[in-house]
Amino acid sequence: MALFELTLVLLLIAVALTALSRRLQVPYPALLALAGAGLGFLPGAPTIEIDPELALALFIAPVLLDAAYDTSLRDLNRYRLPLVLLALGAVVFTTAVVALVGWKMAGLPIAAAIALGAIVAPPDAVAASAVLGQFKVPHHITAILQGESLLNDATALLIYRIAITAAAGPVLLGSAVPMVLLSTIGSLAAGYLLGRLSQAMLSRIEDAASGTVVQFAGTFGVWILADRLGLSAIITIVVYAMTIARTAPRRMSARKRVSSYSVWETAVFVLNVLAFVLMGLQARLIVGRLAEQGQSEAFLFAGTILAVVIVSRLAWVLGCGAVIRWLARFGNAEQRQEVPSFRGGVLIGWCGMRGLVTLAAAFALPADFPGRDPIVLTAFCVVLGTLVLQGMSLKPLLRLLRLEPDETIDREVAQARVAIMQAALDILSGKTSTAAAAVREQYAAQRKIAKNPDDAQAATEYDRLRLYAIKRQRDALEELRRNGTIGDEAYHRLEEEIDWSELAASPAGRFQPLTT
Repeated sequence: MALFELTLVLLLIAVALTALSRRLQVPYPALLALAGAGLGFLPGAPTIEIDPELALALFIAPVLLDAAYDTSLRDLNRYRLPLVLLALGAVVFTTAVVALVGWKMAGLPIAAAIALGAIVAPPDAVAASAVLGQFKVPHHITAILQGESLLNDATALLIYRIAITAAAGPVLLGSAVPMVLLSTIGSLAAGYLLGRLSQAMLSRIEDAASGTVVQFAGTFGVWILADRLGLSAIITIVVYAMTIARTAPRRMSARKRVSSYSVWETAVFVLNVLAFVLMGLQARLIVGRLAEQGQSEAFLFAGTILAVVIVSRLAWVLGCGAVIRWLARFGNAEQRQEVPSFRGGVLIGWCGMRGLVTLAAAFALPADFPGRDPIVLTAFCVVLGTLVLQGMSLKPLLRLLRLEPDETIDREVAQARVAIMQAALDILSGKTSTAAAAVREQYAAQRKIAKNPDDAQAATEYDRLRLYAIKRQRDALEELRRNGTIGDEAYHRLEEEIDWSELAASPAGRFQPLTT
């Protein structure tokens, strides 16, 4: 079967698996991983090799940007201690333990063993988020997992880069540390400047499709530029995305935003599908190159690393959790309430499913890297094993832990919805026309019953008044996030409601000016 036809079939299969995952209430990447593994060993499956230099840019850049865009700076600051312990401490600890096992058990060179540790160290919160959302677990748990998922990628991939460089030749610590610090500072500055530049350019593009194309080109361009300049592409992309996320809401039209969100969601889904398919095909090639005895040893080693990854994370999370809870006894009541309990620590420790970052980092290993075949095979087994073992058992675990449902986000949304409805009423208070009275009546009803805005298309004057009020709603919502009253999750949910309200109030195909 031609590659293009096979890709179409796989995408349709992935859609069916996603629907099945919702019905079974399991993470969809778990089913994708099983499908990728099965595909790799089907008779007649094609042989596909991916350029290692392309792998990180293709798979990591868009996914990192998508995750960083939705990251809450308020939550990063609020949970900075557990995030540092997870995104830095847990990654280093897991990398060290895996590297030791890889060096002792498989005889990997030290640099290759460290690279393996860095590849399998960072968990991916995407696999857990769908299931966690159904149970409304405490907000601080989901915030910690999402923040960790973003920040640990930077830590792991930095170690990964150093290990690959060390495998090619000796690395002097005295010269490496200043270079890493300089690269980090340069990446922070470059990400911020490029984010401002990108937003200034995007604000001049009116067409939604053109704007989305520029976003994708800009994302890959920032990654490539940072890589060519010797900066950390990961840090640059994260800062770039966060900069855009804080400035774009007021400079991007609702139509462009709705279109952009839909395209990015689809793109990330397609990248996940392709990554698992490619990994399955890569695993088939690797197993074929190994002798019969070598296959047994390779799978035994992969199974051992899988167990090490799961146990080491649980040990680190529960150990650090006990220390944090002890320290929290000396803090105020609010701090004690936001510290994960033992049951919360068990959940955080079990949500260690590996995903796209691990797959892409394994793809990106140079073809002549020492121990590449067992490393890639192990990475795939760790991803498959964690997604199946931990992902499939997450729902029963949540029922067993019986965590109290958290209504934090719902309360923030309700509070902010009332505030933005009041903002619309305030700005319309001086308008005396019949249409203005009708608009005020509608907003008053919405404020009272806290339902979504009416999507019905109305007369031109009515539309203009609604758009005029919507502008004030955006100001009020922006202020609520700026002063810390609500977090980014509540902000984006309400931003989407206002976007749809603006689209409903606008003539098809174009926007009316936000003036009267």
